[in-house]
Amino acid sequence: MNGVLKGDKVVMGDDSVAELYNAQYYGRMRGDVLELTLVEAAYLLDRERITVKRGGKSLDFKGFFIAAAQVQQYFELKYIVYRDLRERGYYVQPSVTDFRVYPRGGKPNVTPSKYFVHVITERKPMSMQQLVSNLQAALNVRKEMALAIVDEESDITYYSVRFHAPNGGMEPIRLSPKKGSATFLEDRVVIWDSEVSSELHRGGFYGNPMDALRLQLSLVEAAYLIMRGNLEVEDQNGHAIVLDDFVTKAQQIEPSFRGKLTTYADLRDRGLVVKTGFKFGSHFRVYEKIESIERIPHSKYLVEFVGHEHVFQMQDLSRAIRLSNSVRKEMVFAFDKNGVQYFSIGRIKL
Repeated sequence: MNGVLKGDKVVMGDDSVAELYNAQYYGRMRGDVLELTLVEAAYLLDRERITVKRGGKSLDFKGFFIAAAQVQQYFELKYIVYRDLRERGYYVQPSVTDFRVYPRGGKPNVTPSKYFVHVITERKPMSMQQLVSNLQAALNVRKEMALAIVDEESDITYYSVRFHAPNGGMEPIRLSPKKGSATFLEDRVVIWDSEVSSELHRGGFYGNPMDALRLQLSLVEAAYLIMRGNLEVEDQNGHAIVLDDFVTKAQQIEPSFRGKLTTYADLRDRGLVVKTGFKFGSHFRVYEKIESIERIPHSKYLVEFVGHEHVFQMQDLSRAIRLSNSVRKEMVFAFDKNGVQYFSIGRIKL
């Protein structure tokens, strides 16, 4: 079966339609003509299923591969992923995000495709906006999104990306603030009143006890409790600090504070328990519910707030997901767009 390289397509002869398109789902029909993508043609050429000419001259695999790489950016990466998926029994077709992949045992025109796969090198950063845009494109046509990240040795790691809506089972704390019970110190708040300390810690797992009577709160915990009317905080001179002033001061201490507070407040309002994720390299670790501080379960999520201009470095992303998997947690990223939204990323085996 003979084909001709024309731009970013290989146009096949009539004799290829029955075997390649009808039986094995390669290519697309354009009128009466079968067109193969460059990766499809390279795969078939390597297996000596087709021949390809350009300008009347036959191309061997090397010549075709180089020609294709000159036309399509990162062609070699797309070919590596396409070959991997095809050789493991998946039907693969082009899509707006590189490939549309059918479930194992499924076929085009018979079974809906399952994944939109986006191919990326480990060296190329990806903006948060681009990742969310790709995820939304997949969701709009009821597909799952997968990243296929190719490292410098051509190994492929597949990641599932999906929107997430975490919810927990904690009831909100209802306290009457006690004047003078809490002080904003250098980079945390201390509650001096033993009753308030106990109610917050035992009732909602807020803070960390400084001793048997007093409780230390993180800045986001304190700001949230002020926001919800459960706490009054004074400065070291005994003057009350309103929420706006507290946030301004906290922002000077921690530049990402506003984003963290927005995320913290949303998670707490969803009935989740939120604690620092510092030991795991993230902003928060999150529990669905805590029945008793004497029997604290494993947290379910690690949550990181990312701003609109955030750019993911693939090695950092891989490191975060690997760590979350090793401690049996789900890696979730939060961003603020008309309210806090979440997406999770985790390794999958295709």
